[in-house]
Amino acid sequence: MKKLRTASGIPYYNHEDSQTVGPRGPVLIQDFILHEKMAHFNRERIPERMVHAKGSGAFGTFTVTQDISHLTKAKLFDKLGKETKVFLRFSTVGGEKGSADTERDPRGFAVKFYTEDGNWDLVGNNTPIFFVKDPKKFSDFIHTQKRDPYTNCKNPTMTWDFFSLNPETIHQVMFLMSDRGTPYGYRFMHGFGSHTYSMYNNGNKRIFVKFHFKSMQGIKNFSAIEAQNMKSQDPDFAQRDLVSAIDNLDFPKWKLNIQVMTEEQSALLDFNPFDLTKTWSQKQFPLIEVGILELNRNPKNYFVDVEQSAFSPSRIVDGIGFSPDRMLQGRILSYPDAQRYRLGTNYELIPVNACPFMTQNYQRDGAMRTDSNGEDCPNYYPNSFDDISEDISYKRPVEELASNIADHYWRNADGENDHYTQPGLFYRTVLSENEQKSLIENIINAMSSIDGPKRKEIITRQLCHFFRVDMGLGMAIAKGLNIHIHENQPFIC
Repeated sequence: MKKLRTASGIPYYNHEDSQTVGPRGPVLIQDFILHEKMAHFNRERIPERMVHAKGSGAFGTFTVTQDISHLTKAKLFDKLGKETKVFLRFSTVGGEKGSADTERDPRGFAVKFYTEDGNWDLVGNNTPIFFVKDPKKFSDFIHTQKRDPYTNCKNPTMTWDFFSLNPETIHQVMFLMSDRGTPYGYRFMHGFGSHTYSMYNNGNKRIFVKFHFKSMQGIKNFSAIEAQNMKSQDPDFAQRDLVSAIDNLDFPKWKLNIQVMTEEQSALLDFNPFDLTKTWSQKQFPLIEVGILELNRNPKNYFVDVEQSAFSPSRIVDGIGFSPDRMLQGRILSYPDAQRYRLGTNYELIPVNACPFMTQNYQRDGAMRTDSNGEDCPNYYPNSFDDISEDISYKRPVEELASNIADHYWRNADGENDHYTQPGLFYRTVLSENEQKSLIENIINAMSSIDGPKRKEIITRQLCHFFRVDMGLGMAIAKGLNIHIHENQPFIC
């Protein structure tokens, strides 16, 4: 039989009864078991993520099904049939940890590949785009999705105020307000790397790439009413669905595809291919199959693996690189910084985040140092005692920059300001007639909650964006909001 022990390994008795002066007297300060239990309990909650706080996750494998070694020298893709272990975390974006996971919201789709060349984090969403294109706008946007500093309640007025003042948001708003904004759990949705990355092969030939995970379960969404009802029936629906499916050996799978673009092609496009509010045409840049991702093992403990999992787009492996995507460049800085704040400077020693192969460096000490801390080896480089050396074969290729002038360039300058063509195509050619009706109803319901003295101004400004996306869309939303517009009299924007 196992003995009950303290965190320091001391066996003890009286787990349930405090030490007191007599049966009804005060508790003694010397009851160190009580102190240990309460002190640890007070610290059970680490800071929740500022975004993506409500999440689910599972372990699995990625298996290569098509040879792309001519495009990248990344070792996880170097031969057919190769398996790489993965951990995937799904999440909502705007809600707190205790919120419902069926809320209308984008869904996070973050994959950690445990490769022999280190961990590669591909951190994206269930949409191929995002609301903003410059990282300086990110915190302002997230504030509008969180709680009003006055009422401490969610406030649709400030949400739509931000949308209406930033036309670059309209593409993602269209995705969000469609039924894609309320997926049926996590298994029945696609995932995207969202950003533009780069790949380079053994000859250091660089191409640009986008990653697409296509659900092999198919796509299934809640209607707005179904999602609303599920919030009260089971606010943890997506979490329960994922755990149950894997427990029942119904392993969810996604097919990984890539789109590739040469540097020459990127220079000839009539839009910025590194703009996170834009997609690449699949006709011009068709999907290329790469492999199958399967989730087949639930974590034994949610906190240990899901809550403590940490991802960052800065974690790339040899053969994969960055791009001039402004949002990606911002996340390279902000994500690891957020993890150090939330989990501590040694967060990559936590098993779910640790490279299962080899790590050798001169980082030492810091909170929660749970390994041998380098033992008696030198903590500086170069030195005369160890045999750690730099491997020149891992030198990243030289990048040629497009300019040598540093400035604050307006993100919506000429050639960067077409916010409406792609959302219009999404509305007219991607959504079915029923999906278009759902989108319109969802927008009307959401915008009806706008209130306050600026209500008319905000609605008018946002309607201008919908009219520019599609005249019929704008007319339908205006009608639903009881704003009367004559068909032969243009809406004044």
